[in-house]
Amino acid sequence: MTATTIPPGRGTTPRPRPAVDGDRWEPSSPVLDVVVPVFNEETDLEPCVRRLHAHLAGLPFASRITVADNASTDATGRVARVLAQELAGVRYVRMEEKGRGRALKMVWSDSDAEVLAYMDVDLSTDLAALLPLVAGLLSGHSDVAIGSRLARGSVVVRGAKREVISRCYNLLLHGTLRVRFSDAQCGFKAIRADVAQQLLPLVEDTGWFFDTELLVLAERSGLRIQEIPVDWVDDPDSRVDIVATALADLRGIRRLGTAIASGRVPLHQVRESLGRGRQPASVAGVPTSLAGQLTRFVGVGIASTLAYALLYLLFQEGTGAQAANFLALLVTAVANTALNRRLTFGVRGSEGAGRHQAQGLLVFLLGWAITAGSLAALHAGAPDAGRGVELAVLTVANLAATVVRFLLLRTWVFPGRRHHRPGDTAGPGNTAEGTTR
Repeated sequence: MTATTIPPGRGTTPRPRPAVDGDRWEPSSPVLDVVVPVFNEETDLEPCVRRLHAHLAGLPFASRITVADNASTDATGRVARVLAQELAGVRYVRMEEKGRGRALKMVWSDSDAEVLAYMDVDLSTDLAALLPLVAGLLSGHSDVAIGSRLARGSVVVRGAKREVISRCYNLLLHGTLRVRFSDAQCGFKAIRADVAQQLLPLVEDTGWFFDTELLVLAERSGLRIQEIPVDWVDDPDSRVDIVATALADLRGIRRLGTAIASGRVPLHQVRESLGRGRQPASVAGVPTSLAGQLTRFVGVGIASTLAYALLYLLFQEGTGAQAANFLALLVTAVANTALNRRLTFGVRGSEGAGRHQAQGLLVFLLGWAITAGSLAALHAGAPDAGRGVELAVLTVANLAATVVRFLLLRTWVFPGRRHHRPGDTAGPGNTAEGTTR
């Protein structure tokens, strides 16, 4: 990866922070580094940076703005270079590869600031929340801070479609990865530099899932995540591809859930290096009793139902109801089988994975028959039914198919796990059948 950096301009020198315990402050090392990742933002970049620069001037510590250019092909680079030369504390970094996560990881890893933050170029989040976002990190009260559009006290202006998608995505995270934070994708986050140095090497995603992966790893490492209510206004000109981003997020959830369940991510090292102690057994363990499996399966099932509803709405924009139903079920069925294999029934390793997916697809066909039959019955009885009625009927049918799915997974696909005694777990690479008592 190559990058070009234009250092901060020669304007007024940032105000130094008062010395603490004899520590001499160097103006070249800011307290806060705010990264603005951009791709082809020649129109919005200048007003964003000027507004942000004026706001940072009023904060009681030295700050820097880093414009991280993700291989823009328009005049974004020229605009950023002019700003970096003109405004103190503004620098420009260009990467030859796209990816918001890639840009943040590179700039944050190379920054000398105490606190690292980022915000979207549209400045949808009111900058009044910036100081509260950073204050807890500087005081040591928190390790990561995020702006939340779903926290009490937030004021949010956006369309119904984006509201539904946002809430479904966060419910999906709660159901599959058991997260406790409320808003993974608000483009307004900050992290202490020492914490970032521990977590960034573990984050694999280079795109939009970067935020979610970082937060999940932070939470699983025992770090303190502070949520700040924000005032947020949707950008109507956003060019984010919702369908592509949603599919990438589903793949990211599956990959991350598998990596955590298998122990491939060394979270214990982060916990130990930051003084958080061992990972709780309740986080690392896999349920072995019927109640435990059913609870975990219900969580995955709820998340799958929400993902199905989201995908159905997205797919129906370019295809018919039956085709959208089939595609949404297919995507969620593959992810559902993989998550239940790992999280619900504790099957690790690649042995038998192909067979389990094949059996899962057969179960999927049965689920599709249930939902397709429900949809056909609705159209026969109420041919003028709207999209909302279709979605409601399909959601109920999908829940029924989920019950059937659990019974078949437990008795046919993963039959060995139902005889496990409490405390018995499959070791790395063991199948469920190989550890049956």
